[in-house]
Amino acid sequence: MALEFIDKISGFIPQIKGPAQPLSLREKMYWTAGVLVIYFLLYNTVAVGVSQQALSQPFLQLISIVFAAKIGSLITVGISPIVLSSIILQLISGSGVINIDMNDPAQKARYQVLQKIAAMVIAIVEAFIYVSTGFVPISSPAMYGAVVLQLAIGAITIIFLDEIMTKWGVMSGINIFIASGVSYSIVASTFTILLPGAEAAVKAGGAAALSNALLVFGPLFFAIVIFLVSIYAYETKVELPLAFEQLRGVGGRLPIPFLYVSVLPVILASSLELSFTVWFRFLAGVTGSWANLAKFIAYYQNISGQPQLVGGLIYLISPVFPNPYPAPYGIGGYGAYFNYLATSSSQLILPSGAMLLVPEWIHVVLYAVVLIVLCVIFGKFWIEMTGQNPKNLAEQIGEMGWQIPGFRRDPRIIENVLNKYIPTITVLGSAFVGLLAALATLTGAIGSGMGILLTVGIIYMLYQQLKQEGMFETYPILSKIIK
Repeated sequence: MALEFIDKISGFIPQIKGPAQPLSLREKMYWTAGVLVIYFLLYNTVAVGVSQQALSQPFLQLISIVFAAKIGSLITVGISPIVLSSIILQLISGSGVINIDMNDPAQKARYQVLQKIAAMVIAIVEAFIYVSTGFVPISSPAMYGAVVLQLAIGAITIIFLDEIMTKWGVMSGINIFIASGVSYSIVASTFTILLPGAEAAVKAGGAAALSNALLVFGPLFFAIVIFLVSIYAYETKVELPLAFEQLRGVGGRLPIPFLYVSVLPVILASSLELSFTVWFRFLAGVTGSWANLAKFIAYYQNISGQPQLVGGLIYLISPVFPNPYPAPYGIGGYGAYFNYLATSSSQLILPSGAMLLVPEWIHVVLYAVVLIVLCVIFGKFWIEMTGQNPKNLAEQIGEMGWQIPGFRRDPRIIENVLNKYIPTITVLGSAFVGLLAALATLTGAIGSGMGILLTVGIIYMLYQQLKQEGMFETYPILSKIIK
């Protein structure tokens, strides 16, 4: 399917024009700061008509971190529509339903318009799902439509803020919003959860008062460990030697980082897993002959006045536990936490009506395995969609006049060499970020494991970009050479 039909409706879709000329680093920082101010205003503004009850569940906090949102605020839906529209279009494009050449500016523009339309539709649908399923409790039935409208407008605003950031800021809005939300969460959780917990342990007295107070900071310790491991992974790379054909003696190196696709796979994979827990919440009210099938897919029970996911296939592949969420700082320490995982079970209602008890440790394993597999799949999809595959990279290297020493200048030869590294590194790097995110989340690292991993990756990318931008401004000749 071609995308020419998009031209007929693109004029009705608001577009953010890019700058007429390249912006300086200072100008990009100003735009970034302005967008973040708007983002946090939306982040801290509760939608009119939303009840404050049941908005403090830890699972909701996890969704908020991954989606750069805040449940109950104007940006309850967060970046989910942007991420999900990207996933859906990648799948459709990869299956051959639509034909698109991202190297063609016209086709790329059509694709971006199509993705924006899809994101806006998903934003409206998800706003309806959040409210209609009780995920966002409303103060009265009369406020139903008003709350849905506010959440939809907030989600669409985020779509345009992301576009502004991509064209005028230092990097994409998705990355900046996630990093800002996670940083805010870490600081807030330290002061509202960990410090009061340590103070309570000291006041309790006894010989173990000091050790108990230190154990309270376990989630912060795991957060620091994940932070350091992530930095090490980002610094690990394979470097291929390059030589410039036209100037003898001029050479360089092509770095292929271990995390070749960065944290994008875990953003897409974790967003998809958590989205399932939102989408299938409507099954909580299914009765009659379809009740057993609904519970087999996603089993909900009424806990504290709200339907909570406690079993089913969706439960087994998600980082969700029954309320209260058994994070180390919410269940009485790591001893009680790991005892819960070792001794507790969830219910898997089969379509026939029979019931299986699935140990929580199997739930943990399945969640980690599915997350890793999804990360690998999205990692491979991403290098194809963004032109980072060996073939495209080899063509770019050849066009710039570079070659690999010892080989004649031929993109096919460069491609063969890159094929020895990029596919393997893509799989290993994607699997690594998935495993690290799963382990960090399951150990209760403050800010969530996924949040920390994403933030480290985003900050690292921002550092590299700012470093590059600074060099271009200091040495303008470099931009001409690279172009």
